[in-house]
Amino acid sequence: MDFFNKFPAIQDLETKAKKMIPFVAWEYLQSGTGVESLTKKNLTSFDNITLTPKFCKGEITPNIQTNFLGQTYNAPFGIAPIGLSGLMYPQAEIILAKTANKYQIPYSLSTVATETPEAVGPHVNNMGWFQLYPPRNKELRKSLLKRAWDSGFRTLLVTADVPIPSRRERTRRAGLSAPPKITAKFIWEGIIHPHWTIPTLRRGFPKLRTVATYSEFKSMKSVGEFVAKELGGTLSWEYCKELRDDWKGNIIVKGLLHPEDANEAVKIGMDGIVVSNHGGRQFDGAPTAIEALPEIVKNVKGKTAIIFDSGIRTGLDIMRALSLGAEFVLLGRAFIYGVAALGKYGGDHAVEILMDDLKNNMIQLGIASLDDL
Repeated sequence: MDFFNKFPAIQDLETKAKKMIPFVAWEYLQSGTGVESLTKKNLTSFDNITLTPKFCKGEITPNIQTNFLGQTYNAPFGIAPIGLSGLMYPQAEIILAKTANKYQIPYSLSTVATETPEAVGPHVNNMGWFQLYPPRNKELRKSLLKRAWDSGFRTLLVTADVPIPSRRERTRRAGLSAPPKITAKFIWEGIIHPHWTIPTLRRGFPKLRTVATYSEFKSMKSVGEFVAKELGGTLSWEYCKELRDDWKGNIIVKGLLHPEDANEAVKIGMDGIVVSNHGGRQFDGAPTAIEALPEIVKNVKGKTAIIFDSGIRTGLDIMRALSLGAEFVLLGRAFIYGVAALGKYGGDHAVEILMDDLKNNMIQLGIASLDDL
């Protein structure tokens, strides 16, 4: 099914998604932390980056295929990990895994996703990355990584920028809780959003199914308490070194902004880093990721792979990040907008928009290859 004429841009999918899912799911997706100044800056900071076109190049046929970390991808971008994806649309992880496989781009499954590695792995084929919130318990860590590896995930994203859960005030005001409170407002939201409610009733309310395996009690509240107690807060460079014993594939540290952290990742032999501020959801006083990127590139370009994340919404944004030295890009919200708006067609449509926009802007700039950036 072709939605391109009706929803030609990611912003159109965003507008549609807001109408299609309940208020609490929308607020969770959009929320930053603090007063949310960083989420806004992540978007507007791209406006300061301009690229000067060169003309009279004749006919240009853009090539956006990318060789990255030993694998060939059909585009220089992938789907970032998003926790609780199924809150925005049931089985969003499986929908996006299928999209990644179809278009041959990476899909990153979060530790706190609502579907398990075993459920997602068969659909993502060899395009799977697994994002780890580092467990305190080594046996738990080994179990999670074994499950991911056995399910076909070959690249590990270790999230560094969540030393503790942030205060997401918008989410609190929206009333998101585990388990959800069944109020008159909650019931009404379900009635007026059948696009979300009907498949959610079929699948069941979103749960942290991957980590629920390890919790003694299986209620949403108990699993949430288990996550808060057992995941995160302990990541160190020594911990990152230890991951080499548990993981045979590429290891990427996600969420770095400081050049010294990038240098440290190189010292201990990490295969890549992700320059990211967690989409503005963790520390409102941080710089935008795109502002931090050039200095990190200056320090470690050629020594480790550099991925960019936070604030990407268009093909032009992808070009801007690549022009500043990133080798690959991740984006999350854009794909969730697609799924929330269009269900099983939404992931495909988001990829089509981004690929088309990227190629169009390459022609506008006068380049046929991403290397020309």
